Amino acid sequence: MSHPLARRSRPLVLLLVIALAACTTPAHRPTPPAGEANPVPAPAEKVPQSAPPPVVTAEVTSPPQDIWSRLRDSFQMNDCTGDASVQLWARRFTASPKRFEQRIKLSLPRLTFIQGIAARYGVAGEFVLLPWVESRYQPVRGHGRQPAGMWQIVPVTAGAMGLRVNRGFDGRMDVAAATEAVMAMLARYQDQFHDWRVTDYAYNAGEFAVRRLIARHGLPPTEPAIPALPVRNVTREHLVKLLAIACVVRHPDQFNVTLPTLPEDQHLVAVPIDRAMSMSKAAEHAGMSVDVLRSYNAAFLNNRIDPDLADTLLLPGARANQFQAAVQASVQSPDTSASTSEQPHSHAQTHVVRSGESLWGIARTYDITVAKLRRWNALVGNVVRPGQVLVVSKDL
Repeated sequence: MSHPLARRSRPLVLLLVIALAACTTPAHRPTPPAGEANPVPAPAEKVPQSAPPPVVTAEVTSPPQDIWSRLRDSFQMNDCTGDASVQLWARRFTASPKRFEQRIKLSLPRLTFIQGIAARYGVAGEFVLLPWVESRYQPVRGHGRQPAGMWQIVPVTAGAMGLRVNRGFDGRMDVAAATEAVMAMLARYQDQFHDWRVTDYAYNAGEFAVRRLIARHGLPPTEPAIPALPVRNVTREHLVKLLAIACVVRHPDQFNVTLPTLPEDQHLVAVPIDRAMSMSKAAEHAGMSVDVLRSYNAAFLNNRIDPDLADTLLLPGARANQFQAAVQASVQSPDTSASTSEQPHSHAQTHVVRSGESLWGIARTYDITVAKLRRWNALVGNVVRPGQVLVVSKDL
């Protein structure tokens, strides 16, 4: 028989055991109702020191996009199905798949160079392909009032763009300068018209003509792909061809072509130049053929590279370091014959300064730069005196 006090204390002991057991049981926070935030964040779970660090699954970094994937991602106009004429021209371009592939392969160095500049200006990727429509990316030389360069720019437009055109240099054939000017112009057109299709019309027909057209008819709706504006057939066809070559890039398999690739070290880079040299000497420095170098730098019409006319020389990336190293070496050990050729000689044309003439006016008369006049005549500043004899041209 148990003691009465023991019987009374038994429930107290039982309650104490239950309370102690509850203290050793991990607490579980109630799950808040859906949409209601938990007012107190749960403490972070501590990892024991003896345990290995948690395994973090790193996101697999995809390789850099190739040329064509980046280009497709930058397209901003309609796909191939927008107009039957687009499909028609796409098939014309690829009627001979092998020939098409060869032409595109030859175009790739310039295409990739343009691609970088277009991205910087925020221009629709289709316009990277515009030189295909204009010239197949070839540095076409113009005569008189004819268009020139891979962008096919006429002289009056070149002047408005700030591109120099004279006897020894044609800025329309300067890949870097002309592309910068074209992309700046396209970006300005787009800011004005807010429609890449109309921007293409303006490139072909002229800004003011399209501005008058829009003032009369208003901006076109987003459909159809080829706006139903009363433009010339050649202007409408220009847009059709641009969308057609973009169509081939979008879906090369549909046209039985394989788009070529270009190794990174073959991408063109703009290398600064600060001294004049012949095209053959530059090619020797770069370790490449004169013909290839000239094709990338066709703006120098007399085959002499002049830093007064262009700031950079286009070279494949693999040749850039070699060129710069060779130029630096030639500076440290100058070729006396080369330095002599830069000095005025008996066959140089001269000009006697008349009263009221300025160095700038004389440079303009002879279609040369003030910097070149200063260098040829060892001038400091722009002051010239009446009766002073200046060298204004040389046999280069």
